[in-house]
Amino acid sequence: MSDKGTRPAWLSRLASWDAAVIVITVLVLVIASGAVENFGTGRNFTFLLLDLLPIALVALPMTFVIVTGEIDLSVASTLGLTSAVMGELWDKGMAIETIMPVCIVLGAVLGALNGFFVTVLKLPSLAVTIGTLALYRGLAFVVLGDNAVADFPRDYTSWITGTIGDGPIPNVLLPLIVLAVIFGLVLHATPVGRATFAAGASEQAARFAGIRVGRLKFWLYVVSGAVAGLAGVVWTLRYSSARADNGLGLELAVVAAVLLGGVSIFGGKGTLPGVLAGVVLLATLQNALRLQDVSNEALNIVTGVLLIISVLLPNIVTRTRAAWRRRATTGERQPAQ
Repeated sequence: MSDKGTRPAWLSRLASWDAAVIVITVLVLVIASGAVENFGTGRNFTFLLLDLLPIALVALPMTFVIVTGEIDLSVASTLGLTSAVMGELWDKGMAIETIMPVCIVLGAVLGALNGFFVTVLKLPSLAVTIGTLALYRGLAFVVLGDNAVADFPRDYTSWITGTIGDGPIPNVLLPLIVLAVIFGLVLHATPVGRATFAAGASEQAARFAGIRVGRLKFWLYVVSGAVAGLAGVVWTLRYSSARADNGLGLELAVVAAVLLGGVSIFGGKGTLPGVLAGVVLLATLQNALRLQDVSNEALNIVTGVLLIISVLLPNIVTRTRAAWRRRATTGERQPAQ
């Protein structure tokens, strides 16, 4: 039963925001398959999954960060800087097997810098990560300039873009699923996840409960940076091109997907299945519009509109429900005539 004791728990879940997003995602997939030429082909399905991969990767730790009431807008620049470093090191002759962990560690260091500013110096995460967004992207151009480095090992690039057997499922989707399961279990079934929600709901109450909020947030930024570094490696190998502008604007898509999936921008609420549904919904819309020859500028407009809706609509729903509860409570307290 629900907390009200009158509505079944499954019905409450069905009426939740993330469940609604999952239903909308399925509907959009079905409609696009019938209405957009070539959308339903196996080849396009492969491209769709490859396109959503970096968004989904970065969205996993971003979910934790936003649930705590913070944000990390530097993830795309971290991706770009690790891609530039990857290209520079490859151009200098370093083995790719050494370069990949170096890039992930670099991402973790960049995330740690964000965490230091936010948790030790107590600076607002929005201002900090806007600053490091510009800083990390600028460093990427310092490292690689306007050049592009290609000719990465074919074994790696072919595996990234290849599929399982003769089907449309990319090889890299399996590691993503494993990571999603791990992040989902940590968020929803461990003390770390409970501490994350508690910190977002009320930081002061979380501190009184013995949660070391500062340390928690610091390590979440480290993980966010490390995964962004991993996304930089995947992006570079997928396109077989290391560039300083790789992933430009990706942070907007990631934040939009996370909020669209039901995570509250104010912290304390959200589910990982909802976020993954938001990722798929956003990637599906972008893919369908590209097949219709819609420009990148128009795609940015669509992403921005979805971002506004994902912040505005849950707020309206929450206020409407609160008003209904107040009205119902007032009605119950009125004496019978």
